[in-house]
Amino acid sequence: MIYLDNAATTYPKPPQVYRMWSYAMRAYGANPGRGGYEFSSATSEAVYRSRESCAALFGADPENTVFTLNCTHALNTAIKGLSRRKVHFVISDLEHNAVLRPVHAAAAEQGGSYSVFTTDEDDEVTLARAQRALHRDTAALICTAASNVTGRRLPLKALSELCRRNGICFVVDGAQGAGLLPLTVGDGINILCAAGHKGLYGPMGTGLMMTDGRYPLKTLMEGGTGSSSESPLQPVHTPDRFESGTLNTAGAIALGTGAQFVKSRTPEAILLHELRLCMQLCDGLRPMHGIQLYTDIRSDNRDRFAPVVSFNIDGMSGADGAALLGQYGFCLRGGLHCAPMAHKKLGTLERGTVRFSPSVFTTPQEVTALLRTLNTVTAKGAATGAP
Repeated sequence: MIYLDNAATTYPKPPQVYRMWSYAMRAYGANPGRGGYEFSSATSEAVYRSRESCAALFGADPENTVFTLNCTHALNTAIKGLSRRKVHFVISDLEHNAVLRPVHAAAAEQGGSYSVFTTDEDDEVTLARAQRALHRDTAALICTAASNVTGRRLPLKALSELCRRNGICFVVDGAQGAGLLPLTVGDGINILCAAGHKGLYGPMGTGLMMTDGRYPLKTLMEGGTGSSSESPLQPVHTPDRFESGTLNTAGAIALGTGAQFVKSRTPEAILLHELRLCMQLCDGLRPMHGIQLYTDIRSDNRDRFAPVVSFNIDGMSGADGAALLGQYGFCLRGGLHCAPMAHKKLGTLERGTVRFSPSVFTTPQEVTALLRTLNTVTAKGAATGAP
């Protein structure tokens, strides 16, 4: 098996993440913050150390770093926490349903609305369109750091400055950027949401919401936090305000180990490695008959992309193409990738795409094997008139 679906979740994880998760299940099995005994205190300390490791990777304060179930949970907490009567949100046309659906729901529930600005290869054009989408009721501009379909990066610095000038919250979906791109809380980003199980190499069922504390958020849920228990009101201080109930303690602790792994390798080095693999794939696909390439990463434009490549095999849907490659032992994602607006923009809403996404552990030899198989598949299709 050659696993190339790391934009969905990274696999394998670093060995130390597996070890920490297993160790935490045994050594930190008490509820953190909910017992006056040493076992519980040790668990609380381990969770806090992990919180510190995660926060440090993004320049966030540990107290403003909230553990969530995943990036979708983090985005829902942020978006619905910012929602108010007649709210207006602004999003890009590359957004995952993890942004589109909660924005749509929050606007509908509050008698509000949202605008979608069209991205362009020219960042200045993108910025101008985003600016035109703002109006006096806009509470937040929410956008992905990079498309999970094409890998295209958005001009976050310029967009953050636009938000600062207009006094609105800037929320970034870091699902495809955390652990790879330079994402810093407080440096223009007010709220950063991240998936623990992707570029941070943590377990499934982990995510992060990190804030600079400038924009108060309503709660998505309420319950026991181990603090202010005498009050019927949810605590106002983070992270307790957003961490009701028992945490995925072992997952949260292992996520800290994943963050430490990324820090030791450095996001810059991981990104460069993965982009080189994407360029290798694009170089091989570009001249190949029977392939439609939707992401074309080259040495002269790689700084505009995250490591994601979408393509299709002629005569096949993305789902069928991925299934066919699966018969040869390759694990790639096929379909719409939960991002219908991006596919509408590409003209692949009906068909979807095959998505290639490497990790720090992917090798050039594995990319070569995929290209060899695609050559075989397309040559067979050309000879028979069908893939």
